[in-house]
Amino acid sequence: METATPVQPLPTGQRPTGRIVSSRTVGLIVASAMFMEQLDGTVLATALPTMAKSFHADPLHMNVALTSYLLSLAVFIPASGKMADRFGSRTVFRTAIGLFVTGSILCGQAHSLPFLVASRILQGVGGAMMSPVGRLVLLRAVSKAELVTAMAWLMIPATIGPIVGPPVGGFIVTYLSWRWIFYMNVPIGLLGVVLVSLFIAETRAEEPVHFDLRGLALSGTALACLMFGIEMASRGVGSVDLTGTLVVVGVVAGFLYWRHARVAPDPMLDLRLMRIQTFRMSVLCGAFSRIGAGAMPFLMPMMMQLGFGYSAAQSGMITFASSIGTLAMRFCAPRLLRRIGFRNVLIWVGIVSVLLLGFCGAFRPDWPVGWIYAVLIAGGFVQSLQFMAYNTIAYADVPRLQMSSATSFYTTFQQMSLTLGIAVSAASLAGSMLMAGHKAPLLSDFTAAFLMVAAFSMCAPALSTRLDPGAGAELSGQRIGGH
Repeated sequence: METATPVQPLPTGQRPTGRIVSSRTVGLIVASAMFMEQLDGTVLATALPTMAKSFHADPLHMNVALTSYLLSLAVFIPASGKMADRFGSRTVFRTAIGLFVTGSILCGQAHSLPFLVASRILQGVGGAMMSPVGRLVLLRAVSKAELVTAMAWLMIPATIGPIVGPPVGGFIVTYLSWRWIFYMNVPIGLLGVVLVSLFIAETRAEEPVHFDLRGLALSGTALACLMFGIEMASRGVGSVDLTGTLVVVGVVAGFLYWRHARVAPDPMLDLRLMRIQTFRMSVLCGAFSRIGAGAMPFLMPMMMQLGFGYSAAQSGMITFASSIGTLAMRFCAPRLLRRIGFRNVLIWVGIVSVLLLGFCGAFRPDWPVGWIYAVLIAGGFVQSLQFMAYNTIAYADVPRLQMSSATSFYTTFQQMSLTLGIAVSAASLAGSMLMAGHKAPLLSDFTAAFLMVAAFSMCAPALSTRLDPGAGAELSGQRIGGH
């Protein structure tokens, strides 16, 4: 059998430190860090009302605990790849986990809202580097032949985190103290630091890395203002003037960054990566698909509680069903990609995913629970397969020297798309209520919101038709034209 070429070989003269381990091991180590990060955010959202009572604060003001974290992500995600090139991917990944854990401990010790916000910002610095650098660690550690399998393992904990968050948060708030939301990150993070030290090799750029400070300032301003503005608009907090100002400042800063990136030799977010077809299609199609992924955790629990009259615990146990489909996908993904290829997965599986997303809007309280579970399980399966294909093919043709820039770029737009999904779903729900004259959302309004989100997501399989039929064949092992 032909020996696979590493996706990201070690730089010349760089001595690897760490043991040679399987792609499964590396994928699970990286995924555990992502699981911790994703679980933390969704669990926290459930606990905010209880935390507001503890701080004697207005529950609406507690939203700043979420947006402060998003602010850190927006500023520091673009810098993550450069940091990994300069100081080494293992060092930065390990430091990111350490910062996240330190921030978690401080959050658990918080006795005021300002202290909590400052601790969440520190958490966000760690979280901003964990996801892109973790993905970079995986890309550098596995061969192209192993990348599909490694990505499948990577997605399991990272996908389950947001799903189990609501029921876990409800349990902690009900039976324990909200502070355990943050303390439970400590053992996971410490174990992660140990495993990264033992099993992950240290790699860094061969040449000295130029740090684009001007680009960091412009991109950070653009992303922070846009994400903060979108988040405020989606949750209905803050004045219209403030939200509009943030969005305008974000757009202007983004335009200035675009002009800067065209002439900068080594920009913070390298827009030239979009010339690579597989990377460009993954970013654009993935953005439309993630609008649906971001909308689901927002719309489904709300529909279950406000439309069905379920408790938070009941709705959490139902929405958890999609994780079963995610786990099943892990065992089927490599074979499916090998048989039908990336392009067909992104088109046909993407269409099925959109149809199932729209079908969720037809759920009603008199439906048998088994049918609802079946739709959510199937939806979890096809959506996870779709995102695993996006996350893998994005790096199929990226040159070795641009891999760290690609992970930062991809993760930045991934986060923006998920935030946009919340905004689109919230705006669709509010628009339906306004047109129908409803003061509170009814089931028909949730149906309209799901259909609108599905319409946005349908752009993804439509754009995927432009992908080359043989794209990613080396990664999946797909046979093209009988060869």
